[in-house]
Order: sequence, then C-alpha cells, then structure tokens
Amino acid sequence: MPDSVTIIDNRTGERYELPVVYGTYPTYGAAIPAANLRTIKQSEDDFGLMTYDPGYTNTASCKSSITFIDGERGILRYCGYPIEELAGSRSFLEVAYLLLEGELPDGNQLTDWTWHVTHHTIIHEKIKRFMDGFRYDAHPMGMLVSTVAALSTFYPESRQIQDPDVRHKQIVRLIAKMPTIAAFAYRYSAGMPYAYPDNDLSYTGNFLNMMYRSTETGYKPDPVLERALDVLFVLHADHEQNCSTSTMRAVGSSHADPYVAVAAACAALYGPLHGGANERVLRMLEEIGNVKEVPKYVERVKKGEFRLMGFGHRVYKNYDPRAKILRELAEQVFAVTGKNPLIDIAVELERIALEDEYFVSRKLYPNVDFYSGIIYQAMGFPTAMFPVLFAIARTAGWLAQWQEMLVDEDQRIARPRQVYTGADERHVD
Repeated sequence: MPDSVTIIDNRTGERYELPVVYGTYPTYGAAIPAANLRTIKQSEDDFGLMTYDPGYTNTASCKSSITFIDGERGILRYCGYPIEELAGSRSFLEVAYLLLEGELPDGNQLTDWTWHVTHHTIIHEKIKRFMDGFRYDAHPMGMLVSTVAALSTFYPESRQIQDPDVRHKQIVRLIAKMPTIAAFAYRYSAGMPYAYPDNDLSYTGNFLNMMYRSTETGYKPDPVLERALDVLFVLHADHEQNCSTSTMRAVGSSHADPYVAVAAACAALYGPLHGGANERVLRMLEEIGNVKEVPKYVERVKKGEFRLMGFGHRVYKNYDPRAKILRELAEQVFAVTGKNPLIDIAVELERIALEDEYFVSRKLYPNVDFYSGIIYQAMGFPTAMFPVLFAIARTAGWLAQWQEMLVDEDQRIARPRQVYTGADERHVD
C-alpha cells in the first residue's frame, strides 16, 4: 500500500487518508498533493481545505531534477554534483550545459556549445539605440530588465515555445547576450563607449573585456580574475525555487516567450531582499569601519537594533557551502587587486558570530552574499552592478527551470489560491 497520512477532521469527525509523494529519496522531499486537501469539507457546499503559506515557505510548486539543497547539512548540488567539485574544476559554460541537459558535456559537446554561445554574443544595433534612450543615470539593472524584455520583439519566433529547436536557439541567445547587455548598461552609466564582444576570449574573459577595455586593440583579462568570476558565476547559476526562479516559472507557465520571462525574473532579482543582499553586506561592513568595532556591533545586533547582513538563509541552517568557497577565492583575488580592507572586518565578524551562542543557536551562518560583494568590489565592479552580475549567472538556471517546466505534464498556469478576509455580500444603498 502506498505511504499515506491520516487526517482526522475534528470539525466533523471524518477520517481521511491522503497519499504521500516522494522525491528521489524520502529524505529529499515528501509532499501531500494539495488538491487532495480539497476533499476535506464540512459540507458539500464547502470549498475544502487549502494550505495557508505566505511566501511559500513549505509549499512544493513543482518537481525538479536540477538543483538539490539540504539546508540542515549545508549541501548544494547541481544535477547530483556537489557545488564544491563543480566550482573547483568546471567552467561556467560547462555548468550551464549541465543544468540544461542534466549531464556534463564531453569534449565535442563542450566545443560545440561554447562555439554557439560565443557566436551569439553580438546584439542588434537597434538594441544599442534602445539603450541609448535611457536617462544618463539609469540603474544598470533597470536597463537590463527593460532591454532583455525588448529582445522579445527582435525574435518573434521565440513564442514557439513548444518547438525544441526554437527553444534551444533562444536559450543560447540569452546566455550569450546577457553579458553583452550587462556590460553595455555599465558603460552607458559610466559615460563610456560600448566595447564589442571578442570571440577569442572565454565567456567571463569576454565580459571583462566589454566592461573594462579602453584604447587597447586586444584586451587580455587577468587569468586569476577571469577564473574568479567564472567561479562566482558557477556558484550563482541556480539555487532551486527562489524568488526569481519561481517568477520565471510563474511567467513561463502562461507560455510567454523566454525573453519576457527572464526579464520578469530579473525584475524579481532587482529587489534588495534578493539580488541586493551583498550590497547591504558591504554597507554594514563600511558602517562598522574597523575591526575593533566588531564586538560593539555584534552586541547591538543581539539587542535587536538591526540584523546581521550576510548571515542566515531561508534554506540553509548550516554554513552555506558557497560562502566557504568564496572565502578562499577572496584571497586569490586580493593577490591580484590588493587587499580589500573590508575583508578583515568580515573575517572578524564571522569569527565572533560563529563562537557566540546567540548566533549559533539561531543557526545564523555566513551565506553567499557575505563574501561575494567584497570580491566584486575588489575586482572593480560598482555596487549597482552586483544584481546584474547575479542575473548573468542565474540566466542559465532560470532557463533550465523554464525548459523543465514546459515538458512537465503536471504543470499548469500558475494561479495560487487565497483565504478571503473581506466583507460578506453587501449591497449599494
């Protein structure tokens, strides 16, 4: 007999047996199909039970084989591969392929995949004119959201989302063009002329080229910084059903084209509670100002005056595995850029917090945002570009989730229920 849960409705005394649906393994997620709760009623006229779950903190909206997180043990895997192994040995484009195809590419597959992405980095000249229409001080993330949505009008065939070949072409285009649009948005905000892609460079090397090339005919990115950015992109490539990914799936569930769906996901990432978290960490570290001030700051946090930015996570109740990788990566970057003085404050803050029962008992450990902003700042990226960098990497995950959703026969157009709390029927006098 399949596993089930017995529910006794104390309102009526009725007993219900509801089936349990498991993930790959029982410990990887178990759920009661929400529609079965509708059978629990007080009367035939009753709508039936629903779950009330603001923020979807304990609601599974889909089945997915892409990313696995065990927050209690600090585990993050892409398609079964531990993030530590991927970040240490694979490029971002290899990881993007893994997320989309479910397997790492062999040599020929990687060569073909890299060629196609590399040769779709150019954007239409009229997209440049579109970007020129923004105010001189437009936020790069606002430019990215709008420009990605505008791509939909340049590729009308993208609405044929049920055609696998058409889908694949749009996926390649988006992964290829996101760095170009991002770099153009930066240079526009900085009053610099656009720098075009260089097909001889790697994915991250080319992005650095479009960001920072000046008068030189051939830009050569520092290999340490190039690899560091690649690792950062790997760490940010996907993270299960977070706010922006859920937005991608929700918009995509209406069968919108991938450009407007990615634009919507970017808009979700634009929010300070999502893509702006590492900027808030930097502001906190700058406010502390000195290593000697860390203990006083921690005491103020414990008094409830404010929260400790970069600590704690909705999912992780252990050390975020990405944060461990970034702490080591920071030292490699500083060897090239010079030491970011904020790192000493960050390390001391982490040391004190991890030894303090107040934080340990609440399972508040450093997350990926705690160190990423320090590294980005050392590499010369302004804080306004932080969510843009996040979006470049996360595009691969968004598209993998979108693609998976489209072929999932269980999926329907997103339409959450509500618990109505307004007035009962009434009439105009």
